[in-house]
Amino acid sequence: MLSIRLRRFLHSGLAALCCSVFVLWPSSASAQTQAHAPYRIRVVGGLAALNQFTRWEEPFWTRELLRLSGGRFAADIVPFDRAGVPGVEMLRLLQLGVVPFGTTLMSSLSAQYPQYTAPDLAGLNPDIASLKTSLAAFRPYLEKALRDQHGVEALAIYTYPAQVIFCKKPLTGLGDLSGRRIRVSSVGQADFVGALGGVPVNVAFADVVGNLQNGNVECAITGAMSGNTMGLQSLTSHLHAMPLTWGLAIFGANRAAWDALPPDMRALLRRELPKLEAAIWEESERDTAEGMACNSGAPACKAGSKGAMVVVPVSAQDERRRQEIFTTTVLPRWLKRCGARCNEIWSQTIGPARHIAVPTSP
Repeated sequence: MLSIRLRRFLHSGLAALCCSVFVLWPSSASAQTQAHAPYRIRVVGGLAALNQFTRWEEPFWTRELLRLSGGRFAADIVPFDRAGVPGVEMLRLLQLGVVPFGTTLMSSLSAQYPQYTAPDLAGLNPDIASLKTSLAAFRPYLEKALRDQHGVEALAIYTYPAQVIFCKKPLTGLGDLSGRRIRVSSVGQADFVGALGGVPVNVAFADVVGNLQNGNVECAITGAMSGNTMGLQSLTSHLHAMPLTWGLAIFGANRAAWDALPPDMRALLRRELPKLEAAIWEESERDTAEGMACNSGAPACKAGSKGAMVVVPVSAQDERRRQEIFTTTVLPRWLKRCGARCNEIWSQTIGPARHIAVPTSP
C-alpha cells in the first residue's frame, strides 16, 4: 500500500494536472493566472540523503527544469524511501500510472523480472568501464521490453557508487569472508557471498547500522561513500576494494503520462535527461574514489568523514575468484531463475560484449 505522504504528493499532482488539462474554458482572470503558472509534474526519485538525489536529482527537478524551460515547466520530487513506496512495486506502479514518473532500483526486480537485472549481476563488473560496456549492450533490449511489455518509457539509467564490503574484523582477501554473516541487498549478492562460504543476510539500507551494532551481521555490502555517510568507518575496520555490484536505477515514465506532456516538454527532457544521467555517472565514479579515501583517512578525502579503515586491495587471487564465482555460480543461477528466454537475451546482449558465454550446463 502507498504511504499517506505519497498519496498526498501524487494526489496534488493529479489535481494540478486536472486543472491544467481538463479545464478548457477558464475565466479571463483564471487564464491570466494560469498563463504565468508553470506546467508541473510529480516525480518519485532515488534514495534520499545520497549524492545522486541531493546533488543531482532534486536540483534538476526543483530548479533546473524551471530555468531550462524559461519558467514554463516545473516539478516536485520525493525520494521513494521517504515516501513509503515499496521498491519491489515501483515498476508495477509505473505501469498502472499510479506513479507517473518514478525511479526503479534494478535490484528490486530480481524476483519478478530477473531478466532486467543482467547488466549489474554480482561479480560481473569489477570497474565502472565494465559496467558501461555491460549496460550499453543491454540497454536497447531493456528499453524496448519496458516500453512494449510494461508501457513504461525508460528516460534515464543511473548508477550508484561501487558496492563494496565493510567488515568489523580484519581480512586480507575474499577468502577470509568464509563463515561471516554479511549484509546483502540482492539475490545476486547473496549468490556471490554464498559461493565465498559466507552467510548472506538480506538487510534494508536503512537498517545496516543497527544490524552491525547488534551483531546480526559482521560485514556489510554497500556503497563506498554511502557507507561513510552512515558512519560505517566508525563501526567497521576493514574495507575490501572490489566492487561486487554498483546499483543501477531506471528513471521511467508511464507511457500515457509521458505522451500527455506538452511536446516541447518531452523534447526538453529528451535533451536534458541524458546530461543528468552522465553527471550522475561521473558523480558515482568520484564517490567511489572519495569513499575509499575518506574511510581510510587519506588526504584526498574532501567531502566525507575521515576514518582509519584498512583498505584491502584486490589481489590477483581475488580477481580470479571473482571471475570463477561469476561464471560458475552467479550467472548459472540467474539463468535458472530467469528461464530459457534469458539464455537468448544474454547471448544477444552482454555475452558477446563482455566475451562471457552462456554456461553449457546452467
